[in-house]
Amino acid sequence: MESLYLAMRKFFLFLAISATGAGAAHAQKIPDPRPFAKTITAEDLKKHLYIVASADFEGRETATEGQHKAAAYIENHFRSLGLLPGNGDNYQLPYPVYQDSLVSAGLTVGDNHFTLNTDFYAPAANNTIGITGSEIIFAGYGITDSTRDDYKGLNVRGRIVVVLAGNPPGTPAPTGRRQRGPARQDIAQRNGAAAVLILMSSGSPIPPQGASPKGNMSITEYKRTNSPDYLYITDKVAQAIFGGDFPQLQSGAPMSKIYNANIRLDITKTTNHLQASDVLGFLPGTDLKDQIVVISAHMDHLGKRNGEIYYGADDDGSGTVSILEIASAFAKARAAGKGPRRSILFLANSGEEEGLWGSQFYTDHPTYPLDKTDVDLNIDMIGRIDPNRKIGDSMNYVYVVGSDKLSTDLKPISEGNNKKYSKLELDYKFDDPTDPERIYYRSDHFNFARKGVPIIFYFDGIHADYHRPTDTPDKINYDLMEKRAQFVFYTAWDMADRNEMLKRDIALPAMSR
Repeated sequence: MESLYLAMRKFFLFLAISATGAGAAHAQKIPDPRPFAKTITAEDLKKHLYIVASADFEGRETATEGQHKAAAYIENHFRSLGLLPGNGDNYQLPYPVYQDSLVSAGLTVGDNHFTLNTDFYAPAANNTIGITGSEIIFAGYGITDSTRDDYKGLNVRGRIVVVLAGNPPGTPAPTGRRQRGPARQDIAQRNGAAAVLILMSSGSPIPPQGASPKGNMSITEYKRTNSPDYLYITDKVAQAIFGGDFPQLQSGAPMSKIYNANIRLDITKTTNHLQASDVLGFLPGTDLKDQIVVISAHMDHLGKRNGEIYYGADDDGSGTVSILEIASAFAKARAAGKGPRRSILFLANSGEEEGLWGSQFYTDHPTYPLDKTDVDLNIDMIGRIDPNRKIGDSMNYVYVVGSDKLSTDLKPISEGNNKKYSKLELDYKFDDPTDPERIYYRSDHFNFARKGVPIIFYFDGIHADYHRPTDTPDKINYDLMEKRAQFVFYTAWDMADRNEMLKRDIALPAMSR
């Protein structure tokens, strides 16, 4: 009798434990995201994009009226969803922008007076200066790195330096955003130079390709230090400085040397103080609300040039309207009692086209701790197809960049959600560190990565309308864009509900210049 009682007691205890375990498992089960993902539709994406990439927004150039209109539109959408302000009681995170405009520039060598934009080019980034010197130091390519030091043995402190543009023969061409004057300027600054003259290759256009027609713009790093001023000069100026040595300088194996030459530089500029902003909408989580998932895209584009509007429908109107729709889907889930465990920050950056300014400002002045920021899912161009992609299904892919960097957890999560829900072809072409486009470093996710936050960057590739006025809403594939945006939503849904934050167990890849 006693043995039967003990057996029955163990049986009911087992049932109780099983029921408790089932309840606990159910409490941690991620709700089905599919009903909410389906609310992200091609129709709604198209409706938003025809507004964001309209003529009324004038290309959304940072710190212009068009960009301010875009910020207001995004803020109003976040407010309509019931999202909280992401910067205290403010939906916008403002930051200062300084716009330099060149008034005049003069260059004299001996008795030779040279003409601006014919014989030399002066970026508006320079200071207002008047520099006179009797010596000029030639410093080769102006490179100091692990393989060479063109400043070795030279005392250039307070002096004017001439360097060659480009890289030495047999080395890769310069890449990235800082491939021209500023990189040479930084090295010259470390060596104490007062000014740098960059000798362009014979036949190079004046001004150099890529020079901004609207002057130089920068953010808060401006004026922290007095950087050396820099000009681009032509062969005509170089011949006046170097005389008979000029052919040797172009031989491919130039020798560093000091030259006697009376030189005068005069530069005058003006500076306008402007303001730009990021837009932050915040959806609070539940039991893990102190941990943050960031979903980002940049709202800005190139504005107007020579009377033409650069609409930026794909770059990055497509990413901007995708975060609007993803935010709407999460808001609907929360209203249905199925909101995320982690909080979600929807971050629309400005200044990306100018040099990742908005994301740099946010990550340097975060409104939520970066050590509690689990991931940044960044969307920059997901509305078109890459005409150069010759493999797979061009109507069912997305480039996924960076998922294998910083955390070994992230790529399996991304691939698992794609396999379960979206079934896109995930193309990792731009994860290759030797890829010449260096896409990993070229959008807002990189500022999170440099702070140690794991990232994924979603991208469709480079097409013929990239950074041209012809990047318009009528050329977007809205059905494919819907599928890609839903994939980001599925990944974010999983990231927001999983038990543990991502491990940060991989070092940040080195950024070469």
